[in-house]
Parts: sequence; C-alpha cells; structure tokens
Amino acid sequence: MKKIRRSEARGHADHGWLDTHHSFSFAGYHDPDHMGFRALRVLNEDRVAAGRGFGQHPHRDMEIVSIVLDGALEHKDSMGTGSVLHPGDVQAMSAGTGVVHSEFNGSKTDPVHFLQIWIEPDASGTKPRYDERRFTPESMQDRFALVVSEDGRDGSIEIGRDARMWRGQWSAAGDAEVELKGAGRHAWVHVIRGEAAVDGEALGAGDAIGLSDVATVRVQPGASGADVLVIDLD
Repeated sequence: MKKIRRSEARGHADHGWLDTHHSFSFAGYHDPDHMGFRALRVLNEDRVAAGRGFGQHPHRDMEIVSIVLDGALEHKDSMGTGSVLHPGDVQAMSAGTGVVHSEFNGSKTDPVHFLQIWIEPDASGTKPRYDERRFTPESMQDRFALVVSEDGRDGSIEIGRDARMWRGQWSAAGDAEVELKGAGRHAWVHVIRGEAAVDGEALGAGDAIGLSDVATVRVQPGASGADVLVIDLD
C-alpha cells in the first residue's frame, strides 16, 4: 500500500514572519485524511524570517526532531540547553514529562529553513532529554546516512521510539536503497529538494510517499539530483 502526498496539497500558512507547510494536520490546519502516518504525527517545513521565531512553549510526551536546511536555528529550553544549529545539524528532544523551549532564527539578516518532525514515543512520562549532531555533506553524499534511531547506532541520535531516519543527497541521477529495520515496516519518504522516483512514483521537492508493509525503500534521484529523507516506522 502506498499513499502519495503532493507538496501543493499540504496545509500552508504565511504569517509574514513564518511561512510553513504541514504534511499532516497541525495547529489551525485540520484534514481528517492526513492526521499522521503510523507514529509520525508532524512534518512541518518552516521558513522563519530574520530575528523572529517561536517564543517559549511547552511540549510533553513527544519525540521532536529538527533538521536545519538553511540558515541558523537558535534553541533554548528548560533543561538548560542552548545552542545554534546550522545546515547539516540534527536536533532531537524527548519531551517526556514536560519541557519548555524556544526556537528563533539565529540570524538578524537571513531566513532560516528547517524541518520539524514529531513522533509519538514508545513510553510516556520519561525523563526529558536533548541531543544534537552534525552530519557533514560528505557523510550524506550519494548515499543515505542514518541520522536518528531508537538506539543511537552508527553515530545517529537516539530517540524514544522504534523509528529511524536516513538522509541522503545526490547532485545527479543515482540509485539507492534503504533497508528498513525488518519486514512489514512502514516508511515515509519526503523529498526535501530536487526530484526522485520512489516505488515507481515521480516526486518533486516537498512531495512525499508513505509505504506500508515493506522491508526496503528504493530511491532513484533525478538528473538534477535530490535531497531525500526516509523515516522507518513500526
């Protein structure tokens, strides 16, 4: 079974300081046909104007992953963590029993562009946790790099869910496969930039496809290359 989600069909809001696209229902955007995919509840593509951002707000019992694509994202939270993330950086926060944080554009002149992903945890009421990791262009060039996992393997960031994320970048046409954790898994494949064919479906920037009961995901970047995120879910 597969489910295609086209970029132009996503929820969209332009608040002036924030231009955001929602793959699934979020905030003021509600679509009963797109409430999430398995444990994946949110995949937002955000562009935040220079010097602006999200003030302090709470989260609880959610695995929150941010992937910076362009610019600088400044993070502060009630655990005492503070940092500025740049392209290639991946941040994961397990909200657990509760955490308050803010996210601001770390530049006074340039916008920041990032993905924010929410995944339901395997267990509720856990101790909040924060981690971040930088993945160089070389580590993702013409192949998939594991950036998030349930056990932190291969240098990835650990989250509290039986889920994994891979990111790969191609500058020209190519061919790659992701072996999921096992048979009968589910995958959400999001094209960040460029174009790629997944399971025979042509996808462009912002498009995604959900695949169910699979063990392998094959991605074929187009002639102009592609930047692709694969999320493996139970």
